Formats: sequence, structure tokens, C-alpha cells
Amino acid sequence: MQESSSVVELANRLRQELDRYSPGGKLPSSRALVERFRVSPVTVSRALAQLAAEGLVVTRPGAGAFRARPHATPAPAGDTSWQEVALSADGAAELVPRTVDASGVTVSLAAPPPGVLELSGGYLHPSLQPERAMAAALARAGRRPGAWGRPPMEGLPELREWFARSIGGSVGAAEVLIAAGGQSALATALRALAPPGAPVLVESPTYPGMLAIARAAGLRPVPVPVDPDGVRPELLADAFRATGARVFVCQPLFQNPTGAVLAPGRRAEVLRIARAAGAFVIEDDFVRRLVHADAGPLPRPLAAEDPENADGVVVHVGSLTKATSPSFRVSALAARGPVLERLRAIQVVDSFFVPRPLQEAALELVGSSAWPRHLRTVSAELKTRRDVMTGALRLHLPELALPHVPSGGYHLWLRLPDGADDSALTAAALRAGVAITPGRPYFSAEPPAAHVRLSFAAVAGTGEITEGVRRLRAACDEVLR
Repeated sequence: MQESSSVVELANRLRQELDRYSPGGKLPSSRALVERFRVSPVTVSRALAQLAAEGLVVTRPGAGAFRARPHATPAPAGDTSWQEVALSADGAAELVPRTVDASGVTVSLAAPPPGVLELSGGYLHPSLQPERAMAAALARAGRRPGAWGRPPMEGLPELREWFARSIGGSVGAAEVLIAAGGQSALATALRALAPPGAPVLVESPTYPGMLAIARAAGLRPVPVPVDPDGVRPELLADAFRATGARVFVCQPLFQNPTGAVLAPGRRAEVLRIARAAGAFVIEDDFVRRLVHADAGPLPRPLAAEDPENADGVVVHVGSLTKATSPSFRVSALAARGPVLERLRAIQVVDSFFVPRPLQEAALELVGSSAWPRHLRTVSAELKTRRDVMTGALRLHLPELALPHVPSGGYHLWLRLPDGADDSALTAAALRAGVAITPGRPYFSAEPPAAHVRLSFAAVAGTGEITEGVRRLRAACDEVLR
């Protein structure tokens, strides 16, 4: 075996030879394996770790690796069918029975099978993440005085101040709560603002994770259509009148999935309509830090509209996760008035507080010189990737309509030809070796047409984007005949 042999190949060889050893028997030393298979010590260590993870071997520091003893036969599974009744019985008294469906979220979280290109991911590829800067920030944070102690329940004052400055307007640190990622912040906001059974106005299409949160809380999502200029104010007013809703959830900047930006003429109108309805606007400002290099000046968050937001109509959600790493789960809720105390109380009951080392690391990261450099690098790279993807789609898949090319975010929203099935295309694409996201989960009611969403941030580079579109062409040839 050559030095370049992979960990997988070595693990397979060792797995085949395990029958030579009795349970508890010692395997050859790492040095012997290095010499026999002509691989590096790191390759041997990782191969043994893989077998240990599978429960086939046991490693003991200083002693070596041993064949694992067989596990006792597991007890037969009991009858759990009673749980179906228990979990749904309380729904009989609910106007809107709670349903917990994570399928729309797992599409973006699950890693594709080996060899499949990921045009479905919702996070930056590791090559775009500031891994060295995050590691350095975490190391510095761990050495800060009191870094491992209990933080204030609302979050570290300095981090709250940083988020308040990033929102702008008259928002102050006292009106900011630190939360564990945007998903957690959205869940807290919805639970705080709407009782079970209540209608909640949502953009259509919209982020499936938010729809999942609403339904899990027993809320009723009511769709309000968007166009390239964002939500349509006249339909928003109609929806408030028809439903009596007291909450509207929106993404005014680079909306997911359409990429739309709420037009300047609509911003004040949306807030006026919500204010007249006595309703809150939850502003999910999830990708403000993933702006493309050609975007130009960005509109301020709705929460920064001052003095219009002096009455606290807007509850703002901002996050660092999309611009950093899936595991860098630091976000903020900003609100004004009595609702702030309710948000705080729900968050404390749910999770106590965000771990202090992570908050300290966030402060170290955003205060370092590496942070603005990272944002500039990502901004340029996302523009390049977007341009490569749009060019490849127009060349190879002109039948997929692309009504809007965003100047921020990480995805494109494509309309399929009339009569097409987005689920069938998604399945065919996976067979062709590319993962895409079907459009159906983005709609809270019947969709007006079939769509798919393609991400250009989760792949290794522009070469994979071009190859992914080529594979998607093959899938379309199979399904869209």
C-alpha cells in the first residue's frame, strides 16, 4: 500500500482482517501497521479511530488497539404504538394541532452522500469559513478572566453593545438579548408574540425552518406573496384584516428563498400596516453579512427606522452564524417595551443563557482585524460564485426561469416549467450526483408553481458549481421531457 492510500482503504483492510483476532485480542502496533501498509502514522491513527467509532475495536492509550468484544444481544423493542395516541391526544382541544416536522430544515443540514455535489447547503463551505480566526478567537476567549463563569442572562454587555451598533438607529444595548443562533431566536420570538392556535403572517415563499417553528408551536402560518421588491403591502393589509393576526415574519434583506430586498417605497408602508393592525413585525436579518461585492449600500434594518420604531413594532433577529460556521451559534434579539421582558423570560426558561466562552469568542472575532478581511473575502467570492452559477444556468438550463438575481445571500430561486414536479427533479438530480432543494417546503399553502433552490456557497469552488449544473442538466433531461 502506497503512502497516498486513504484512511478509508486502510480501515477496509483492517476490517477484513479482524476475524484473525479473538475478541479482546491485541492488533499489531501502530508502528507495525505503518511499516506493513506503508502509510503515515496519521493515516493509521485515523483508520483505527474509524473502526473504534464503529465499535469494532477498542483503543487504550499506551496499550494499543484490541478487537472489541461482542455486545450483548439487545432486549427486544417494546410496543411504542401507545405514543401515537399520547402525542396527539392533546391536539383534540387545540384549534391548530401542533406538528413537529423537521424535513424542510434537514434538507439544508444533512450532508449529501459521498460523490454528490452540494447545491442544497445553507452554510459556507469550510474553505470560506474563518476557521483560523475562529480558532484564535476561541483560544483567546478561553484565557479571558471569568471566561468559564456564568454570564449575565441577557448576554455579555460588550456583545450586546456590538449587536446594537450593527443594527443602528436608536437601538441600545439594553434592548438586545444574546441568543443561541437565529433558529433559536426565531423560536423565542414566535412563542413570545403569538399564543397557540393564533394565525401568523409569513412571506410566501419563505424559510421552511420558520414554518416548522410556527407549526411546532401550534400556530397557523398564513401566506402573503412576495415579488422581486419583497412582500406586497396591499396583500399584507388584506391578510391582517382577514385573519386578525398580530405577528408578521419577514426577511427584508435578501429574502430566503427569492433573494428579494424590500423596496424603499414599501418599507415604511409595511410598518404602517403592521402598526395599524396592532401587530409586531419579526425581522429576520439573517444574511446581512453575506452581501455580494457589487451590491452597493444596503438599507438599514427595519428596527433602525427611527423614530418610527419608538413604539417597538419591530422585533429584530440578527446572527453571526451564516457568515462564520454552522457551529458558531451566536445571535441577537432586539426589542423595545414589555415584549423585551417576555422574550428574556422565555429564553431563560428554555436555555438559561448562551455559554460564556462562545460569547467571549464572538467578541474576540468581531473585534479582530481578521473579521473585516473575512467579510471582504466572502463578499468577493460569493459574487464570483453567483455569476458562475447564473451563467451556467442560462447556458445549459434556459428552461429554468431565474426571475431575480440577488446581490446578497447564497442561493438562487428557479421556477420550473409548467407541469413540472420539483420532488421528481430533486430525486433525479440526486441520482445524477447533485443535491438541490425542492421548492414545496418553502410554501405554507399550495404553491403557484414548482420551484427549486440552488446554493452556491456550500460547494468547494466554481468548478463544482459548473459540474453541478451539468449534472442537473442530465436530471432535467430525465424528468422535464
